[in-house]
Amino acid sequence: MKKQMTDFRVVAREDYLPNFFVLTLQGGEPLDEVRPGQFVEVAVPDCREVMLRRPISVHDVDVEAGTLSLLVQVVGRGTERLSQVAVGSTLNVIWSLGRGFSVAGERVLLVGGGTGVAPLLYLAKCYAARGVRPTLLLGGRTSGLIPTLSRYEPWGRLCVATDDGSLGERGLVTEHSCFAEPYDHICACGPTPMMKAVARSARQRGIDCEVSLENMMACGLGACLCCVAATDEGHKCVCREGPVFDIKHLNQWMNE
Repeated sequence: MKKQMTDFRVVAREDYLPNFFVLTLQGGEPLDEVRPGQFVEVAVPDCREVMLRRPISVHDVDVEAGTLSLLVQVVGRGTERLSQVAVGSTLNVIWSLGRGFSVAGERVLLVGGGTGVAPLLYLAKCYAARGVRPTLLLGGRTSGLIPTLSRYEPWGRLCVATDDGSLGERGLVTEHSCFAEPYDHICACGPTPMMKAVARSARQRGIDCEVSLENMMACGLGACLCCVAATDEGHKCVCREGPVFDIKHLNQWMNE
């Protein structure tokens, strides 16, 4: 898909738990080619302290309404400023960037941790459009770090794991009872240690697996080279040749 720069209008805003919010954007452009797992680069308005755009995963797409949704966690000055953007405001967005998930398999597990749950909503919807109802396994240190749970329930079987047992099963996502079930495809996004654990288990069990790497990205176009990751095929820019990679090409990454 050709990269575009568009002024999107903020048409809705929803707050979830402390420090999480969802912005729904409309730009008048057809969105039918946006892939789950892709991301956008958002210019932070009216903030001299923040020079670079903020890379944010595509959370949801409504092709008929022409809207794009972003799930954001406030973690710094840039996202704090975005949290103050009002409905009716305009955000300049470069979209859609990177390589998304393949939407492959019939018995599918989608694993997300923290803000890594963001791309799994649209991914689950794309599976549902194929007639596949995936298992969604969402995890976090505590219940307050797993936002927008209600959004996922219509699109798959929802399972939750928290380190402190405040919601769902106590423990890591790889310790959840549903994780050991038979699957033919796994998709994961979240903290690197979590994704490595999921990838290693998938490799041992002979399950196809894709992970969305969360390397620091500045330009989003492969020009600055700050997001380079080591793969079995050499160094690659995560923003351009990822962020989604098949673990068959990430043996070096898994063993680091």
